[in-house]
Amino acid sequence: MIIIVSIAAFWFGLKAYLMTDYPLLAVASGSMVPTLNEGDLIIVQGMLDAGTIVAETGTGDIIVFYKPGEPDQLIVHRAVKKWLDGDVWKFNTEGDHNPGPDSWIVEETDIVGKVVWTIPYLGHIPLFVHTRNGMIIIVILIVILVLLEFVIPSIKKVMESEQPKEESDLLSVESL
Repeated sequence: MIIIVSIAAFWFGLKAYLMTDYPLLAVASGSMVPTLNEGDLIIVQGMLDAGTIVAETGTGDIIVFYKPGEPDQLIVHRAVKKWLDGDVWKFNTEGDHNPGPDSWIVEETDIVGKVVWTIPYLGHIPLFVHTRNGMIIIVILIVILVLLEFVIPSIKKVMESEQPKEESDLLSVESL
């Protein structure tokens, strides 16, 4: 129980501190190689003012945004151009590695945040967990933990209570 509460506190604390619903994300494609590799874990800082995002080809900020037309999917690309359309910032984004046209025009309201830190390789864990084999392994581990924590100790207690008393205890009862 303590572990679950600690994880929840860490997660919600991270969300509050980084001001985003997605503070930790795993890079799922190679569109940002060599800057970000598939399997990297990225730390995302939410944005209070989208106007502070640096947008330049090759050196602009790397941002995370909802894919236009598919709001359930997140994209990680570099901001290469920005402009003010009325009172809304708009950004042109590109992947560093994609050879063809891989450009998105994104409004500031679709931006989740910008990448502030990368942990290489650690993103492979959540990527694996989201596969069929990963889910099977998680279920097996949960079953093993339940067996070790609850079932086996219960069986031991039942077996201990059903064992006959030691011979010396039986003799003392009979001699009375």
